Amino acid sequence: MKNKNKKGEVDLKYNLKLYFEFLREYKLLFFLLLLFLLVIETTLVIDKFIFKILIDKGIEFSSDIISRSEFISILIALALGFIAIVIIRVIGKWVEVHILSLLETNLMLDLKRRFFNHITGLSHEFHTTHKTGSLISRLIRGSGAIERMTDVLIWNLTPLIIQLVLVIPSVAYFDLQTAIVLILMTIVFIIYSLFMNKRQQLDQIKENKAEDFEKSQISDIFTNIDSIKYFGKEESIKRKYGKISEITRQAIRRSFNHYRWLDSGHTLILGISIFFLIYFPIRGFLEGTITIGAITFIYTIYGNIVNQLFGFVNGIKGFYRSMADFESLFQYNKIDNSVKDIEGAKELKIKQGIIEFKEVSFKYHNRKILKNFSLTIPENKKVALVGPSGAGKSTIVKLLYRLYDLEKGEILIDGKNIKEFKQESLRSELSIVPQECILFDDTIYNNIAFSKSGATREEVFQAIKFAQLDKIIKNFPNKEKTIVGERGVRLSGGEKQRVSIARAILANKRILVLDEATSALDSETEHQIQRDLENLMQGRTSIIIAHRLSTIMKCDFIVVLSEGKIIEVDTHDNLVKKKGTYQKLWHLQKGGYLE
Repeated sequence: MKNKNKKGEVDLKYNLKLYFEFLREYKLLFFLLLLFLLVIETTLVIDKFIFKILIDKGIEFSSDIISRSEFISILIALALGFIAIVIIRVIGKWVEVHILSLLETNLMLDLKRRFFNHITGLSHEFHTTHKTGSLISRLIRGSGAIERMTDVLIWNLTPLIIQLVLVIPSVAYFDLQTAIVLILMTIVFIIYSLFMNKRQQLDQIKENKAEDFEKSQISDIFTNIDSIKYFGKEESIKRKYGKISEITRQAIRRSFNHYRWLDSGHTLILGISIFFLIYFPIRGFLEGTITIGAITFIYTIYGNIVNQLFGFVNGIKGFYRSMADFESLFQYNKIDNSVKDIEGAKELKIKQGIIEFKEVSFKYHNRKILKNFSLTIPENKKVALVGPSGAGKSTIVKLLYRLYDLEKGEILIDGKNIKEFKQESLRSELSIVPQECILFDDTIYNNIAFSKSGATREEVFQAIKFAQLDKIIKNFPNKEKTIVGERGVRLSGGEKQRVSIARAILANKRILVLDEATSALDSETEHQIQRDLENLMQGRTSIIIAHRLSTIMKCDFIVVLSEGKIIEVDTHDNLVKKKGTYQKLWHLQKGGYLE
């Protein structure tokens, strides 16, 4: 993982590079958009010139320099020209907005897909150290930023450049001094705007961080709403959120304060420039070097420049806002997956299901979990892992799934190192009933079918029946189409566990992991499912993690762990006869549950 900017500043070069990588995919659309923009901006100059001609010819007519018929002919020509400009502008605007919407929606889609896929593919460690609410906030804000950034290019930056290219030479044609004033005003206006927005940048980043933290806390609070209500802590949580939201408010306020200086400075710059824009053309008129029509053209065209300058200022705000939003999301692009497939990694197909841990050592943040751990699980055998919390039981399963890489040693399946295979291929060949059953906010049916793409309805219902879930869902109004709610909140612990068991049954893999698979069930239901699980484990290599020792009595052998080391290995009957840790645990439980 690369380090983020230690000063907390935005990496403009990197963010722009990544933005243009997205834009490069649609360069034809972008250049077509610029072409229509050029045509539209040109019409905004031409109509001012038509007005200039109208005034000059009107003065000539009123001074009897040209005849009535000549003036009428000129009016008709000008009217036709203006109508043509309006038609071109209407069509151009319609096409411009159409192309822009197509471009921006494609860019937003590409960004969301790229970073969703990238973040989803990052390691287990990444997801255990980053709050979900913050990830969601940054992903959605990033998609808004790419739309805003494109708007800046199309609506704010490009029109200003086009107007300057068209207007400055046009004004210089009539009065060079006035053109110089416009150039100086534009330069000072832009430099001042960039300076003030640069100063605001750090406060914008702090505002984003405050908002991310607030959203992550809201997500955490709502996820744990039951605990808040059970312990009567609603008022306490409200006070906590009040403090968090106040920090966000202050961060937003500090960011907004920069606009006071920005707007005041703009007013001063424009006030000075208007004085000189009046002075030089009027002097030229008095000297007879410039016409009233030309003065009118200069003043009206000045409005074009000022409007585009203020549009540019808004664009700068949007630019720096987008860069700050990109920064919080694009930093994830600098993070590599700590667990990588080797070059030429193959697809895994498990045939026998023999598992070997060979001299495995693993530490997590400098804390030793396993040291020189060796264990062989023969084909179709059932092995239980027993020991107190922190002994390394769940870590062994995570390493088997290659959620982490080993410090040293190797893990083999059917005699082949799991690092030789693609991670997703490895994991798809294993089946698990985890300790904490987390479900999608979807139907019971879809949550079960998730484990096997293309599963038939008959296969899903066989799994439902096997897990004793059919007796429960028959009483639900929507049966298997019942929505389980976020994280399965609408189901009881036992019902969620049954769904998880059915999901593992449907997967039908050669290696099965049961991580406290019946811990949330009542005794009667557990007894029923335990019998079915015994049938399920037949012909499969099974790893069972259990605190409740009565559930593992029929395992082929039991491995007792302590501080990442194996201290006893044998069958239940033999272990309870030996004066060791297992016997002590068995007597402490008296057939119950190990605390």
